Amino acid sequence: MDLLLILTYTAICVAIFKIFKIPLNKWTVPTAVLGGIVLIGSLIFLMNYNHPYSEVSRSYFVSTPIVPAVSGLVIEVPAHEHRTLEKGDVLFRIDPTPFENQVKSLKARLFSARADLSRASELAKRNVGNLRNVDITRAQVDDLQAQLNIAQFELDSTVVRAPSRGYVTQVALRPGVFAARLPLRPSMVFIPQEDYYYVAWMRQNSQLRLTIGDEAEIAFDGLPGQVFTAKVRRVLPVIAEGQVQASGTLIGFTGSPPAGRVPVVLEVTDPDFAQYRDIMPGGAYGQAALYSEHFHHVAIMRKILLRMAAWMNYIFPFH
Repeated sequence: MDLLLILTYTAICVAIFKIFKIPLNKWTVPTAVLGGIVLIGSLIFLMNYNHPYSEVSRSYFVSTPIVPAVSGLVIEVPAHEHRTLEKGDVLFRIDPTPFENQVKSLKARLFSARADLSRASELAKRNVGNLRNVDITRAQVDDLQAQLNIAQFELDSTVVRAPSRGYVTQVALRPGVFAARLPLRPSMVFIPQEDYYYVAWMRQNSQLRLTIGDEAEIAFDGLPGQVFTAKVRRVLPVIAEGQVQASGTLIGFTGSPPAGRVPVVLEVTDPDFAQYRDIMPGGAYGQAALYSEHFHHVAIMRKILLRMAAWMNYIFPFH
């Protein structure tokens, strides 16, 4: 941004010298240079502080790792990539045979235990049996019923369903793969149908100029020449570099850690962005500028520079 401003001033000076045929001597050249230093320095200071800019902006999305509640061999994967699914739609199925057998076994044992409870209760009513046997048999029935409930839950869990409306992406799961209920090895990645979060990472120097509701603009690298209006939706109150978790290690000084940047959530309000919303991938990279109420007339410079940077997205290196 600063380089663009310097180059713009240089181009204006060259044009003035050419148009008005101003001679190049020891007075005119230093005057132009010193004037540029003072003018550009003042404008850059006012602009950078009051209308902060971030060259690191990105759209974020939530992904849900799909981990089955039971382990087993996958027999069917009806879910297709990037096809909209409703809550409860089948993602994949695990071989239910061992779980069905477990349910059948527990049902048979429960049937027998209930019959024993019925006989024990009848004998107790006739003062022939022992009430203690009735209590023991009833406990066995309750225990088998609980085991049957767990087995039925595991049987139902062999059909893995969509947790909400959304879609799956990069589906590598195939029939014959052993799906394990390990949180570190999800079988699928599910993307809920939610709006993306547009975050601009601002330097801490601009903390006093990060105000909710202020006007903002964002330009994506994937949409060269396009700049979209937005507003500051939220300024997150914490920075990742400062987080502390419970452990057996004390925090100590180990050098100069990075300062970290303040995450500012933006809401794109430009109606023209609707036509690009479906083609912009989650994680799209861009640049953003915020416009505070202080020295508002200087904001026009930031807007011009942001548009110049957006046009420069047409240029990228080939490898």
